[in-house]
Formats: sequence, structure tokens, C-alpha cells
Amino acid sequence: MVSNKKELYLNCLDAVNEQIERYQKEMDLIKESMEANDVKTDYDEDNKGELLSDFEKNASRLSDAREMKESLSRIDPDHYSEKISFGSVVETSGNYYFISVPIGEISMEDGSSVYAISTEAPIYKEMEGKAEGDTFSFNDEEVKITAVG
Repeated sequence: MVSNKKELYLNCLDAVNEQIERYQKEMDLIKESMEANDVKTDYDEDNKGELLSDFEKNASRLSDAREMKESLSRIDPDHYSEKISFGSVVETSGNYYFISVPIGEISMEDGSSVYAISTEAPIYKEMEGKAEGDTFSFNDEEVKITAVG
């Protein structure tokens, strides 16, 4: 899995770009709806308040997705490290992790799954700085690191 770091990186970038596109489209639709409903009635005011709230939620999500894309851009997919840090791919006795941005499960071409997590994730705090062969405890379980890249 560590050898597929470039594919993993590109899959994460695709996932973030899809989020950006989805939130931008949703904001465009809400904006169109608000502009089309310029007639003033009590019902419209309630509806506009709801639309405005939805617009703000999507704007916040869009901002978060853009920040994730910016974070991803700081990762060199060709760089491999021995110690776990931002940008590492980690294989444990149970799962694969990509220390990058909090996207969640990423499906790979070979059918495997990798969990894209941020440096804020509790499990990352336990594995940070460790290397292949080390172990750490998470959720009362002993986890062995089988590869780092």
C-alpha cells in the first residue's frame, strides 16, 4: 500500500475537488433561488432566512474543503519517511492510514481502503513519530505498525 502513495494522494485530491464543486454548485443554486424570490411576503422572508442559513453552511464547508486542498498541496507524494508525520502512509496490523486531511475512507484501485486522517485525529496523536515495527495503544488495543512511507 505504501507503494501506492501517489494514487492515494490523487484519490484524496479528487475527493476534495468533488467536495469543492458540490458546495459551489449548492451555493449557486441557493443564490439563484434567493434572487428569483425577491417578492416580499412573510413566507418568503422565512424561506429566505432558511436559504441564507443553508448558503452560509455551504460557504463554511466550501472554505473547509479549500483549506483541505491547500493542506494536500503541501504533501510530496514521492517523499517517503521512516517516522510517522504529516504526509505519511501508515500500515498497521488492522488498517491503512494516510496522514493528510480528514476525508475518511478512500477506496483504492486494488479494492483496498485507506483512511485519510488529519494530524488532529486521536489515533494520529498515538502514532506520531513512531516507525515500522513500533506499537501503540488505541481504544484499549495494542496496534503494530507494519509499514511507514
